[in-house]
Amino acid sequence: MTTDTTTAEAAAVSAPGETVLDARGVTMRFGGLTAVRSVDLTVNSGEIVGLIGPNGAGKTTFFNCLTGLYTPTEGEVLYKGTVLPAKSFKITATGIARTFQNIRLFSNMTVLENVLVGRHTRTKEGLWSALLRGPGFHRAEAESKARAMELLEFIGLDHKAEHLSRNLPYGEQRKLEIARALASEPGLLLLDEPTAGMNPQETRAAEELIFAIRDKGIAVLVIEHDMRFIFNLCDRVACLVQGEKLVEGTAAEVQGDERVVAAYLGEPFEGDPGAAEVAEVEAAEAHTTATTATTATTAPETTEATTPEPAAPDAEAPTAEAPTADTPEADAASDTTPDTPGASTSKENDR
Repeated sequence: MTTDTTTAEAAAVSAPGETVLDARGVTMRFGGLTAVRSVDLTVNSGEIVGLIGPNGAGKTTFFNCLTGLYTPTEGEVLYKGTVLPAKSFKITATGIARTFQNIRLFSNMTVLENVLVGRHTRTKEGLWSALLRGPGFHRAEAESKARAMELLEFIGLDHKAEHLSRNLPYGEQRKLEIARALASEPGLLLLDEPTAGMNPQETRAAEELIFAIRDKGIAVLVIEHDMRFIFNLCDRVACLVQGEKLVEGTAAEVQGDERVVAAYLGEPFEGDPGAAEVAEVEAAEAHTTATTATTATTAPETTEATTPEPAAPDAEAPTAEAPTADTPEADAASDTTPDTPGASTSKENDR
């Protein structure tokens, strides 16, 4: 058995306007939680489609359903008219590649080796050819390296081919992930937040790179929270809210849709399954606020009616005063005062 690079079997460049991805009624449930509910989405060749929505809207879960990491509870996903297999590595061989939110490079491998890893679905390695390392093996290896270097030149990292990937700046690591995904020669590339953590210059470079990928005839489906990036980049945009597709259209149509604005501000939109619960909570809060305001208004009157006022002093009431020497009480007090030894009262002196 020989080893050869199956470029003939690689995902061919799609015809312009051909439907590359067709997701029909994709639903994903985790127990009693429905993360994605009946989402339909198509992506055509040479098209960039954006997927937006608040955090927790189900965007990455939908990506996972498309790439075989999750098996949808309901619905089906077709690639160029064929239902995708269940295994993720078979989906990659079919012609779909992706990147992830978090960088997943092999940090101890060189830049070139990371791209070569992405070639595994396009290279068949026979056991004996790998062991004997015959001419066929060396020929296939040389072809894979040549293709990997082409991709590194395409993203502008060919001069760092022998550098360890962990030593690259953050923005270049993101670009390397895209190159590794392109190494499988996909017809559809899925990018999950490709500009997360980038500065404006790096974001602009990523935008230009995605345009260049589109110009090669590869369809792109991208998740991103940077609205300026999405609306500048995409031909169409779909918005997910609470696992459902809220709206889909051109960048201008979606950008001006009041439902999209309301979804990002946290306001319930018409037809929202949770709108009734939200309205009930708001009504209860309004009732509580009104009750509190009424209580605060009537509370001072009640206090005035129940709190007794201190009695004013009576001008005619006798006031207890200390007896003076000229009063009869003083004389009586002096008569009843016990004598002390060696002392005499004033009456005895008068006698």
